[in-house]
Amino acid sequence: MHLHRFGIFVARITGVLVLMSTGAVFAQQLEPRAYAPSPIDVTVSGLAATYSTGEVAIDPSVPITDAEADVILVAPYIGRSFALFDKHASFSLVVPVANIDGTGELRGERDQVNITGVGDPILRLAVNLMGSPALTPQEFATRERETILGASLSVVAPWGDYDGSKLVNLGANRWAIKPELGLSHPVGNWDLELYAGAWFFENNDDFYGGHLREQEPLYATQTHLVYRVRPGMWASFDFTYYTGGTTTVDGTRKNDRIDNSRAGLTFSLPLAKHHALKLSWSRGVTVRVGKDFTMLGASWSYVWY
Repeated sequence: MHLHRFGIFVARITGVLVLMSTGAVFAQQLEPRAYAPSPIDVTVSGLAATYSTGEVAIDPSVPITDAEADVILVAPYIGRSFALFDKHASFSLVVPVANIDGTGELRGERDQVNITGVGDPILRLAVNLMGSPALTPQEFATRERETILGASLSVVAPWGDYDGSKLVNLGANRWAIKPELGLSHPVGNWDLELYAGAWFFENNDDFYGGHLREQEPLYATQTHLVYRVRPGMWASFDFTYYTGGTTTVDGTRKNDRIDNSRAGLTFSLPLAKHHALKLSWSRGVTVRVGKDFTMLGASWSYVWY
């Protein structure tokens, strides 16, 4: 079995990556082909790396202004597809490791921070509800493309590096979950994709000196226009809009509601049997609060079944 039959599954796994464990960054994920089908009993593992520059490191509820940072992230990941009540399903796990080198003003004084450590791990379970039955590799090779409706649940565990005495952390010290629906419709060599979901956050009871930080749900939509160049090779134009996420610290509501959008490009290329490379670029389009950054990414995947 050649890798091009599994390229869509590779894309789905690598699209789960995030930079840091703050709600705004979660919403800014661009994940083309997140609900595209693949054969069952396929395992993919690999390594992704991203470089981001701009306003990426500071949570909008902390008292830091005029902040900029460079972030280098390396993230191993693993995922597997399987049958769930005769439907195609998959799970994936990502554990990010990051270095943040940033500057900002705290109470009128310019300061610099450099942090290296492990971020919060992310587990995602997805199932295609319509248009994508569980297929063996042999059955999948002869299938016809069709409209797909999928659902997923992403869970972020508070197991990354966190210190309540610091303003900037790689972990968030709280659980977060994101239910999402995704629709994919084929038109010739094109796929039009639309996702809608929301992040829900547990409270952080040790926020910067033992304060209580709460965050309202953060709603996100994604649109992707994907073109299949040839089997295993595709390119996409990506767009996301996200809003909400207002925070409250010790009962004081902050003026940090997010109302932002981002656009990007993604390109996937099979390198050899069982190997694939994915390249991505994205930047902010409109930014009301927080993370106006530019990101470059690359990931390598190995697939077996």
